[in-house]
Amino acid sequence: MKDPLALARRLDAVDYLVDDGLAMALFLALKLGKPLLLEGEPGVGKTTAAKALARALDTPLIRLQCYEGLTAGEALYEWNYQRQLLAIRLAEAQHTPLTDADLFSAEFLQERPILRAVRHPGPVPPVLLIDEIDRADDEFEALLLEFLGEAGITIPELGTYTASTPPVVVLTSNRSRELHDALRRRCLYHWIEYPQPGRAAEIVRRAVPGAAEPLIRTATEFVGGVRGLELDKAPGMAEVIDWVAALSVLGATDLAADDARWTIGAIAKTPDDRAAVATALGTHQESQL
Repeated sequence: MKDPLALARRLDAVDYLVDDGLAMALFLALKLGKPLLLEGEPGVGKTTAAKALARALDTPLIRLQCYEGLTAGEALYEWNYQRQLLAIRLAEAQHTPLTDADLFSAEFLQERPILRAVRHPGPVPPVLLIDEIDRADDEFEALLLEFLGEAGITIPELGTYTASTPPVVVLTSNRSRELHDALRRRCLYHWIEYPQPGRAAEIVRRAVPGAAEPLIRTATEFVGGVRGLELDKAPGMAEVIDWVAALSVLGATDLAADDARWTIGAIAKTPDDRAAVATALGTHQESQL
């Protein structure tokens, strides 16, 4: 991958369209071996960026979905206590001495996503997606610092595992809480904006290839305008794709059809948003008469 343009072409080939800023951020993450923190409103394609990067590189995607209460045992590694117990019972039956070193060895180690990424054999590094890091607790961020800074994990009983081929690490955040400076310092950073109407239309065109061109154009323009309203949840690209797909299934070719009003549940996900979007849609339909 010689430059950002080449990477953008590879991503285009797997149907993920990037602007110059995101192409540069992903390219630098690859070339510098630095984790990349992607932030943006829900639905702008942060998670999809990591998935598409793995496809473009033809390498495994290892995903860690974050949530409140996520522990080191679920994210890094844990010991297989059942196998350890069986080993103890077998040693007792055979009158064989068993030490802590025998029990806490690699044989009884269970890899979780981060350790799996560290121990990936290569030669092409995997893409490790740490998704929605803002949903995890503050304490979990501290667990990540060694890994993000050194591409390694220290296991007290075994020592430090350092990746021979450091994974490509992509973290995503919806900014539901502020992340610590220590984590941000270890990462490159990029904010993903909602795509411009032309690129949004191309994204929908590829996701719903059977949709009518006027429907794609008017739906993406309408949703782009709706995002300027005071909504509880502005619709992202995933919602636009769902809406166009639903209208296409119903045979609609533009937003003038009555079906458009009855399918706004694809883009408006609360009662207040539904009312606001319905009003905006009515105004749009009247303007087209």
